Amino acid sequence: MSFIKTTESDSKYNHLEKMSVSELLENINNEDKTIAHSVERSIPQIEKLTKKVVEQLKAGGRLFYLGAGTSGRLGIVDASECPPTFGVSHNLVIALIAGGDSAIREAVEFAEDSEDQGVIDLQKENISKNDMVIGIAASGTTPYVIGALKYCNENNIPTGCITCNEGSPVATTAQFPVVVTVGPEFVTGSSRMKAGTAQKLVLNMISTTAMIQLGKVKGNKMVDMQLSNNKLVNRGIGMIMAELGVSEEEAKTLLQKHKNVRNAINNFKNE
Repeated sequence: MSFIKTTESDSKYNHLEKMSVSELLENINNEDKTIAHSVERSIPQIEKLTKKVVEQLKAGGRLFYLGAGTSGRLGIVDASECPPTFGVSHNLVIALIAGGDSAIREAVEFAEDSEDQGVIDLQKENISKNDMVIGIAASGTTPYVIGALKYCNENNIPTGCITCNEGSPVATTAQFPVVVTVGPEFVTGSSRMKAGTAQKLVLNMISTTAMIQLGKVKGNKMVDMQLSNNKLVNRGIGMIMAELGVSEEEAKTLLQKHKNVRNAINNFKNE
C-alpha cells in the first residue's frame, strides 16, 4: 500500500555511497531541519489528543503506548521517563511493543504482523474504557497497532495515534489521529530517521503537557522527580534553596527529611 509523500517514498537524494562524510552529514541535517515545522502543522491534532489524554488520566485512567520496532521503542522511552521525571507510578504510562521485552534491543521477526497480538497484550493489562491507547506507527500500516485500535474502538476505549502517513489505516482508525507528514526519508524507507524524530517530539509534547496539567510541575521545576542519583539530589537541593531562600545545608536537611522536593517546600512553609 502506498501513500503520497510517504516515508516509504523514494529519497530525493541518490548515490549516497558516493557522498563524502561532510556531504552525508549536511544533507541529513538539512532533512532534519524540516521536522519541527512538520510537527508545528500538526499542533491542532496534537492538542485534541493531549486534551483527551489529560481527561482520561484525571479520571483515574492510564495511558498506553502501542507500537512495533522503532515506534514501539520510542513509546517505551517516553513511558519509562515519566516516573523519574514526574514522580508518577510506573503503572500510569505503559508502553507495549510487538514481540515483547526482547524486541526492545533486537528485532523480533514478524512480531508486528498479527492484528490479534496487540489486543492480547492490552487484555493482559486489563485495559478498560477509563484508559487511553495511542498507537505509534510511522508507516501507519502496522497490523499489531491497527488490530489494537480497532478492538479499543469497539469497546469504548478512546484511541489516538502518531503516524507520518496521511490516510493510512492507523490514521483512519484512531479517534484522535496525529499525522506528521515528514516526507521521504534520507535513506529510502528508513523511518527511524525523520519519522522517528517527529514521533519523539510529539511524545515529548503529549506526556510533558499531560504531566503539567496533572500538577506534577511547579513553576518550571520537576518538584515531584524521583531522587534516584546524586545529580537529581543536588538539583533538588538547588530547587529548595531557590524557593525558600535557605542555605544549602538547610535545604539538604529538608530534602533528607521529606524525601521529595515538593514535600520539603510545602512542609517548611506550613511549619
